[in-house]
Amino acid sequence: MSANTNLGKVKDAVAGDILALNAIFRPLTFQKRLEELYNYFPEEEVLYTSSFGTKSVFLLHLISQIRPSQTVHFIDTTYHFPETIAYKEKLAKRFKLKVIDVRPKEVENNLTRQDKWWIDHPKMCCSINKIVPLEPVIAKHKVWISGLMSGQTTFRSHLRVFEQQGDIIKFHPLIDIDEGEFLYHLDYHQLPRHPLEAQGYGSIGCTHCTAKGRGRSGRWKGRNKSECGLHPGYFTRKTKS
Repeated sequence: MSANTNLGKVKDAVAGDILALNAIFRPLTFQKRLEELYNYFPEEEVLYTSSFGTKSVFLLHLISQIRPSQTVHFIDTTYHFPETIAYKEKLAKRFKLKVIDVRPKEVENNLTRQDKWWIDHPKMCCSINKIVPLEPVIAKHKVWISGLMSGQTTFRSHLRVFEQQGDIIKFHPLIDIDEGEFLYHLDYHQLPRHPLEAQGYGSIGCTHCTAKGRGRSGRWKGRNKSECGLHPGYFTRKTKS
């Protein structure tokens, strides 16, 4: 048996061990983490989603440099700001990204629109328009690249580089980057900012549930909600026994 075959088997074993993955990837820079990811997971097993929000451009830029063939999935809830759609198209063209739009079922999406579910049923609205449409996409992959950073919310402050989330492994290459370093890289690479950021929007999602505010304070403002459900424990309930 060749050395390459043995190495491949070792990496396959590590890829299923969250503790081992974190031990290997934690000391690495975020660039090296992304490079190394593809030594443990083939590209077809890697899912990358982006909201094309105020914090998205840095990771999109990194992906375009390190793995330009990586597909980017965008969840089009039909409730995005026109500026977000224009920003998505601008970045896709600039970074030569392959973007796939993921949309909710039309009938269910129309129901949330007609009854304005974002007012009295925001969790269900997120579920129908964000979570459910992504489920079949997630089922086809083993690891999910996410641009979450620990300083954004209390939930995110406890995350490691790798976390098991149901039947998929979440990969957070930027989880321990601080705000100063993040802003430095944006300026150094002259990366375009979301057009609504200059108007006071720190974080941007759907129009009905986004207000101006620092950081994520403008998301679901005045409600007991800070996450749409994609990143917390929703998929944990789906773990296969």
